[in-house]
Amino acid sequence: MNPESTPASSVGVAPVAVGERKPFKTWHLSMMALGLAIGAGFFLGTGSAIHQAGPAVIVSYLLAAAIVVSVMLALAELASSLPTTGSFSSYAEAGIGRWAGFTIGWLYWVMLIMVTGIEVTGAATIFVDWFPAVPQWVVALVIVVVIGGINLLSAGQYGEIEAWLSMVKIAAIVAFLCVGVWLVARSAVVGPSPGHAGIWHNIVGNGGFAPNGIPGIAVGLLAVITSFGGLEIVTIAAAEAEDPREAMTSAIRSVITRILVFYVGSVVLLIALLPWDSDEMKTNAFAAVLSMAGVPAVGTIMNVIIFMALISAFSANIYASSRMAYSLSARDMGWRWLLGAEASQSGRLGPSAQAVLRGDEEGLGAEMVGDMEAGRTPTRAVGLVVVLALLAVLGNWFLPGAILTILINAIGMVLLIVWTFIIISLMRLHPSLERSGNLAIRMPGWPWLPWVVLSGLGGIGVLMLMSDEGRAQLVSMGALTLIIVCAYFVRQLVRARSRS
Repeated sequence: MNPESTPASSVGVAPVAVGERKPFKTWHLSMMALGLAIGAGFFLGTGSAIHQAGPAVIVSYLLAAAIVVSVMLALAELASSLPTTGSFSSYAEAGIGRWAGFTIGWLYWVMLIMVTGIEVTGAATIFVDWFPAVPQWVVALVIVVVIGGINLLSAGQYGEIEAWLSMVKIAAIVAFLCVGVWLVARSAVVGPSPGHAGIWHNIVGNGGFAPNGIPGIAVGLLAVITSFGGLEIVTIAAAEAEDPREAMTSAIRSVITRILVFYVGSVVLLIALLPWDSDEMKTNAFAAVLSMAGVPAVGTIMNVIIFMALISAFSANIYASSRMAYSLSARDMGWRWLLGAEASQSGRLGPSAQAVLRGDEEGLGAEMVGDMEAGRTPTRAVGLVVVLALLAVLGNWFLPGAILTILINAIGMVLLIVWTFIIISLMRLHPSLERSGNLAIRMPGWPWLPWVVLSGLGGIGVLMLMSDEGRAQLVSMGALTLIIVCAYFVRQLVRARSRS
């Protein structure tokens, strides 16, 4: 099945480290899935996307949601059948080739490291606005040390904390939806708030439903698509759950319906209550709606919510990047010293992953939890990410603006590459999984839906070529991907020569 021969240390590895084995519970994973769907980008970027596309941004959100939901269903099928902390990197290796697993794993890892610096800088900036006497570097250092320490806990303990952080964001968006529905109902019955236009005027009265036409919808789509990033972390965490199959099934089923309610519902309310071209929509749309309802101190409330969202996302990214680095190293694609004292026990191929590679449908999934050591913490991998997060923070403060812009541009495109590899991996591995009867979650619409999703991802790439910003992102992403691919083949060449 695999176009390249894969050694016995290649797929299906989970962290093994000294400490209490306490895995994730199913409710931890469900809450994490919902929390990851509501990041800081959701609160900060939704109004900006509406400002670019007008009310027609709802089309952008529906298209983006359709693509992301399809990708998550594809990943859920793989993760529920083959739980491994390598997640999509392991699946790419098994379905496409070893070079693909290496490339997508390290590409995603690099993206998360860059993101951590941006998140810590953003959180520290908000905190300093509240307490100007505290140096920003001190705040950043405290955040990194505290959150890094939390990530050194067992998976179950970390999951408990992350679940409660997610609940704060979920409660905030549910409260906003309730306030928004009440404002819309009041406007429909007794008229709009003083100084604000009616619902119908906000939707079609400022240049129509699609004031910027198809190009506006396209720009909105590009702005929206990356706001869904982070959901793939759930499949990394699923490998450390008490019951990987049940946890993955529950998490995906809950997040698919709720993400549509949270995202699409919020966009509809914002469009109905605020003019798309207003300064309020562009700068702080959620705060503007809360102000209409007479909520006191809305600015502070929104900053608290965004601060919590940044902290939660930072914690989740430390978790995901440390597990990915550990998995890559255990599969002989990274630094063996990250494995610590357990290196001799690591890198063994799990039985279900062996079955995939040899095309043995009967053996596939016979020992799902046997592929991993649930609840362990890769301490060295976490420590490495914490150190690099500090360096990324310094980079955000001291790098020239042009260099930082290139890095940020590369981040957005990595998600499209990851999603593309996920779909291709599913297309290669699905037949064996289906014949085995091992599918807890089955991607609907097989075999045509994966092709539709690939076409949609390709279409987004074409849209990006039509704008200066999009082309810059494609160039940044292409250069970063090419560097990692070259690193793989150079590494293979050097190792082959050393053995000869």
